[in-house]
Amino acid sequence: MEMANKKRMMLLLTVSTLSIVVFLALYRLQYQVQFLMFSLELPYPFKCLDKSNKANNVDASESSTSENNSKCVENGIWTIKPDGRLGNQMGEYATLYALAKANGYQPYILPEMHDYLAPIFKITLPVLHSSVPSYVPFREYWIHDWMSEEYNHIDEKFLKLTGYPCSWTFFHHLRREILQEFTIHDHLKKEANQILHDIKGQRKNTTFIAIHVRRGDYINVMPKVWKGVIADKAYLDQAMGYFRQKYAEPVFVVASNGMDWCKQNIDSSKGDVYFSGDGNESTPGKDFALLASCNHTIMTIGTFGFWVSYLVGGEAIYLTNFTLPDSEFLKLFRYDAAFLPEWKGIPADLSPLGH
Repeated sequence: MEMANKKRMMLLLTVSTLSIVVFLALYRLQYQVQFLMFSLELPYPFKCLDKSNKANNVDASESSTSENNSKCVENGIWTIKPDGRLGNQMGEYATLYALAKANGYQPYILPEMHDYLAPIFKITLPVLHSSVPSYVPFREYWIHDWMSEEYNHIDEKFLKLTGYPCSWTFFHHLRREILQEFTIHDHLKKEANQILHDIKGQRKNTTFIAIHVRRGDYINVMPKVWKGVIADKAYLDQAMGYFRQKYAEPVFVVASNGMDWCKQNIDSSKGDVYFSGDGNESTPGKDFALLASCNHTIMTIGTFGFWVSYLVGGEAIYLTNFTLPDSEFLKLFRYDAAFLPEWKGIPADLSPLGH
């Protein structure tokens, strides 16, 4: 009797296990079928782009639009997770643009990225409806901050890139297109040019030098976490000295999230320094437009300064070797991938780390 009960229990357990497996398999199949049905009748606005990221000329009728949308999804959708602030998201946008194009897939951005970048730049990549990610089985794919050959050979139709990429090695071969994507809106450009006009005053031969001084959380994070330093007074003096010697009437336009420190440490005795704002980070678009309207740049650390220099296109001076050789930061960051070869690097003073 006891043996019979054990057999019944084993049979019941086996049947239960098989039922669960079958249920999960059917559920998964139903999910896939639901996704296919969704992709055939997308209720959300999509714009098909060709491999050059130009809109296809399609009939505006409802049937052709539905068919076109279906092809968009069937051909694959690539996007990227929007993380960080302005400089980070610009790097993520440019990297998505370049890698999707290299692999022949359609790039889309998420609404959060559009909301961050669109008020400042005339970006053109289409936006995924906020509900789409819940239907699309995206595979997350983390990328490091420099281009690797394997990134040219990613065979994945529905991909969400992750990470904080901001390296020219991803997109510099598409420089003209990237600069077009990051065209600043006319009203911001007009406001920036008016400020520069007012700063110029009676000067006849003005050369504007943008300086972005990144401080904020980096003051503690760099020495305590990454065994590194941020720009100090000596670095800025040396970089400004270079431009003062080279140009007849340089004017330095300073933006920072540590403006009090800048006013105390940047030499403005010659009357050639303009401090922009009070360090309020709630209006990054205005600061960015102002700095990007200058002729040359001095950057400290951070992606905001990188993008100012990249868009300005003139001479750029940057802080280099700002971490100790054994810093964990160097597992995520490469100097040669972060700064263009023609830019001028000034080594940081690492002596404070000895204390």
